[in-house]
Amino acid sequence: MAVQHGIWKIGEKPQTLSTVKLESESLLEEQITKDISILSDHWLLIGRQVYTDFGKYIDLLAIDATGSIIIIELKKHKTPRDVVAQTIDYAAWVEKLSSEKFVQIYAEFAERHGLPEKTFDQAFKARFGVAPVEGEINSSHQMVIVAAELDASTERIINYLNDKASVAVNAVFFSVFRDGESLYLSRSWMIDPVETEERAFNTGQRGEWNGEFYVSFGTYPDGRSWQDAAEYGFISAGGGRWYSRTVFMLKPGDRVWVNIPGTGYVGVGKVSGYPMVADEFITDDMNMQGGYNLASECGEDEAEYFVPVNWLHQVPAASAINEVGLFGNQNSVARPRTPKWEHTVNRLKELWHISD
Repeated sequence: MAVQHGIWKIGEKPQTLSTVKLESESLLEEQITKDISILSDHWLLIGRQVYTDFGKYIDLLAIDATGSIIIIELKKHKTPRDVVAQTIDYAAWVEKLSSEKFVQIYAEFAERHGLPEKTFDQAFKARFGVAPVEGEINSSHQMVIVAAELDASTERIINYLNDKASVAVNAVFFSVFRDGESLYLSRSWMIDPVETEERAFNTGQRGEWNGEFYVSFGTYPDGRSWQDAAEYGFISAGGGRWYSRTVFMLKPGDRVWVNIPGTGYVGVGKVSGYPMVADEFITDDMNMQGGYNLASECGEDEAEYFVPVNWLHQVPAASAINEVGLFGNQNSVARPRTPKWEHTVNRLKELWHISD
């Protein structure tokens, strides 16, 4: 069903702000171009009006920290039903692009808009804090339709593609409100974007999940420390819901294989408890080497979330396993379905003498 937005100005008597129509679709596109966080805090915009091989233009192109490409199509007011087919057509073209093509797309975009980061690598590292991994770029993709509203037929199609065909397509609704001379944007997603990201990750891979969980444990000075995790038995993630949300996939008994990005695999263990906020996990008798965001200090969204783990095997970071062909991903926790993950688990079992 269609989403309706309303905003009231608080006062002696609540005042409803009037809704207005954008003068042009390009105005909304311009606003998103200036600040992609209007759609997501965790995307990097890499292209605008990207020319395809079949003579049409993709409105906006973005990427997230995992290398997933997001195709963004803007449609003013009520979206015609064929916009879904058009967006899927764009996705079919994007799926075949090489990492070199995305480097070229970003370079042209950066030059046209005078961005400080001139290369794709510079922009990716500035945005996500890590260098892009070539094998991860375009490993999956998502489709997002931006509209004032969707007709019932389009909504049914999007729901069907998600529920029955596991296609990672979503829609975000925008309304514009006026208060005097000021205009305000209101946004609402049709489907939880976390579900779309998870669907994109899974459909971008081939094969069955082997039941083993991958963990990306990013360490940094004065922050998250592998020495702490090894000593006190935990994995953790934080710095925003996008990073911490996936730890809630874990439950007691799950086996996790831990990789420090850029360093290598450092441990395997069994989850021994449910995820909890840092304030609940850290006790006064722990001599932590790193620093962790507490919910009491920075709020639950930015807090670090811990998952207790009993280590089956763990090594210092200096002895990490980092071989060509091992799986890697920026998701804090993932259920990979690629053959590379099967190879990685088998290889680590062999090196660390882990039995089933």
